Amino acid sequence: MTTRLKAEIWVKAHLRTCNFMNIPAFVVRRGDNTAGIVLIKINRLNDNCMVLTPTTDFQTGKRQWLKGTGPEWVSEELADSYIEKQIKFDSDLWVLEIEDPEGRHLLQDEVID
Repeated sequence: MTTRLKAEIWVKAHLRTCNFMNIPAFVVRRGDNTAGIVLIKINRLNDNCMVLTPTTDFQTGKRQWLKGTGPEWVSEELADSYIEKQIKFDSDLWVLEIEDPEGRHLLQDEVID
């Protein structure tokens, strides 16, 4: 069994990583401090967005990030709609928004379609 960081600690660490790289990142929605899932909205500031949601590779047990809104960039309206649907399903969700014209997320884990 793998030990996981509390959601709040992971979010704070990722915010610091983004800030260190001069990439604006904000907590848009606070979820459960201990076990909340974190959705990451990448906003390229030109109406191109993507939402990443965590998943687990069950063969290796490692965390991966799934492009929840699909493999292509979508409008901010579609990204926000996806997030709202997820919140209705799980009220403990965190939402972290990263604003970067290059679309960087700075995640160390693999991102899959």
